[in-house]
Amino acid sequence: MMSRYLFAILFQVCCLCRLTAQKHVLNHYSVAVTTMHTNLPFHSFSSLFTKEYHPGVELGTGFSWKQKTRHDWYQELSFAYSYHRWVQHTICLYSAVGYRYKFPKGFTADASIGAGYLHAIADSKLFKLQPDGTYKKKFNGGRAQAMAAFTIGIGKSFASGNAIFLRYQQRVQTPFIKSYVPVLPSNLLMLGLTVALHKANNK
Repeated sequence: MMSRYLFAILFQVCCLCRLTAQKHVLNHYSVAVTTMHTNLPFHSFSSLFTKEYHPGVELGTGFSWKQKTRHDWYQELSFAYSYHRWVQHTICLYSAVGYRYKFPKGFTADASIGAGYLHAIADSKLFKLQPDGTYKKKFNGGRAQAMAAFTIGIGKSFASGNAIFLRYQQRVQTPFIKSYVPVLPSNLLMLGLTVALHKANNK
């Protein structure tokens, strides 16, 4: 039942992107490297710089709902992969709506909130108890889950329309382990590059 709901979320995200793309032109794509720690919201920000590196990558694209000299309301669609050693691999497809404030000299600050589909694959071998008391290795195809994310960041744009950015994201996934960890929060740090597709649309 949960898988049906999650695939419904994924379908709705894709439909939203298709419908909005008919009215709004995609104006950029982005790529970022990430690191992730599992912890309560905003509890491990410093450890993202100082402790072990859990690698990941995020690809994105999007468009602007409304642009002005100092303000930008935008929509993004992102595909992300993260690896947390001994815990899991995660593959995410999600959409987020955000606000960006443009300071002088190309500096920016932004915040966004989003949700989507997350596929979690345990970073361990799985075994199933057999009737005779032995264990048999189980296929590890992962589990369908829902995710939500809140992101804040800073950036620097250039005359070409391209930009670099640093973002902090608080992500939650559910249901992680229904019996005792229904919601798993994670903190992510992203360092990336945005490439403009339509320079005329970047004010």
